Amino acid sequence: MDLTIFKKLGLSDKETAVYLSLLEHGAVSVRELARAANLNRGTTYDILKKLQAEGLVSFFHKNTRQHFVAEDPEKILKLLSGREEELKKAAGEIKELIPELKSLQEKGGDQPVTKFYEGKSGVKFILDDILCSLKAANRREYYVYSAAGVRQDVYEAYPDFNKKRIKRKIKANTISLSVGGGTYGLDERKWLKTFSAGSAGSRQAGSEKVDMTYILIYADKCAFISRDSRNNPVGVIIENKMIYETQRTLFREMWKLI
Repeated sequence: MDLTIFKKLGLSDKETAVYLSLLEHGAVSVRELARAANLNRGTTYDILKKLQAEGLVSFFHKNTRQHFVAEDPEKILKLLSGREEELKKAAGEIKELIPELKSLQEKGGDQPVTKFYEGKSGVKFILDDILCSLKAANRREYYVYSAAGVRQDVYEAYPDFNKKRIKRKIKANTISLSVGGGTYGLDERKWLKTFSAGSAGSRQAGSEKVDMTYILIYADKCAFISRDSRNNPVGVIIENKMIYETQRTLFREMWKLI
């Protein structure tokens, strides 16, 4: 039996053990149930009270002793149905509350907000944030500094990103800080002369190769994707309109010069 479904119901491992023991042993006392579930009596009693509140357990008295019994497993479906209704109601209430929450967020808008993300899941979150933030701000364009050392992490984290971007008619302007990279639709790419598309390899003012950061500029935010000391992808999002405007202006001026 796959017990993970009970976690989705909100039951802990111990609560699941008590419920299944009740199903298996029928009507039993707290002492008998605790022994069967390999728990102490106090913990077992507390769990029974919670399961009773959920409608999964009931009790009766036998010879002056309290005995517990599991309700019909069909009650689990009723429990799920009830929670589904609660979630729908909560979703409606949250939707009405969002304007007020955004108003609170805007009060702190003068101070930059920095958020950190790790791994490819973190990179995917950043890319998703681009799509969501541009939609919320009713914008259709963003800017990218593309670095070869991180580019593959970005592609692997979200293979369908460009497909979704194009579907939403979002344009991307990209300046490549190294060789490689291409266009996919509704995007333009330019290469720094030092790293022109036809050059044999990347170089810099000195003789050493430098790993650079992948930068995305969008919707009053700037995201930076690089790698940590263990060579795992990491990302940072800075939410601040002044920082965004500065980075966007620098990008546009550089774009004109390439």
